[in-house]
Amino acid sequence: MACLPIAPPALALRRWLGHGLFVLLCLSLGYALEKKVVKSKLGEKVGLPCCHEIPSSESLHNYRVYWQTNTTEVVLAYAEGKEISKHKRYENRTEMDSRNFTLWISPVEILDNGPYQCVVQHKSSQNSFVLCDETVTLFVTADFSKPNITADVSTYSCESTEMVVSCSSHGGFPKPKISGTLNNVSVVWNISWVSESSFSPYNITGELRLNVTKDVSITCSVEYNGFAKSTSLLLKKTNNCIVPTVPPSYNVITASSIIIIIFLLAITLAARYLPRRVCSHCCKTQDSVEEGVKECTKTPLSSKVTSETSSV
Repeated sequence: MACLPIAPPALALRRWLGHGLFVLLCLSLGYALEKKVVKSKLGEKVGLPCCHEIPSSESLHNYRVYWQTNTTEVVLAYAEGKEISKHKRYENRTEMDSRNFTLWISPVEILDNGPYQCVVQHKSSQNSFVLCDETVTLFVTADFSKPNITADVSTYSCESTEMVVSCSSHGGFPKPKISGTLNNVSVVWNISWVSESSFSPYNITGELRLNVTKDVSITCSVEYNGFAKSTSLLLKKTNNCIVPTVPPSYNVITASSIIIIIFLLAITLAARYLPRRVCSHCCKTQDSVEEGVKECTKTPLSSKVTSETSSV
């Protein structure tokens, strides 16, 4: 008996059904992974949920519970209702809920960041088996300080002011990034980080070189693990406009020097010769006046002769 080939519509339907199931599976996995992420801040108390809860008819004595990291380091372990193991790094910082096996950590440290695995085994009269095995990821954040913006003027002129703008923040985790705006327009910072290790607080600094032609507002934001802190600053253009003086040319200096020398010579000559000429003129005038007076006082000769003749 010959086999009939699958009709094209049926084949297409199967493909669409397969794709649909795959998409649903991915969405369900993504939702499950989203539920397995817990965020906490440094120093807080956080609870990591497990995958099983004891029914009210049973007790902790029938279960074995293991909380571990990286599948090798046991954080906390319970068997037959008693704590059988605890890592020294979590000493006096962890406890487990006896009903739903939630792992509580307080205070949270940056080193607590990472995946945690909860394994639950049920112990019956005959044997024991694994009820669930699930991983939850803890993201620890430490708040950064409020960004500090400083501006140093490097050069300025009447038209513009060149500034070096710095934005810095410290003491936060995880590794952050800096964003900002200049009059509501995005700018790109030159960023540098400082940290002792990948699980240590970070210090971050961003730098910009700006040519400011008018007063502008700049905003700096430090972003980390869904959190952000921002600061704004008004940058003012320098108003002290100093126009550089242009030195006079060589020809102007020479001409000015000659004029000054001639003026000084003229004053010197005038002071030296003008008084003499005035005095000599005065003397001549005085002599002529005296001579006229003398001539007027002389007795005329003809009158004298006439008188003498009459007396004879």
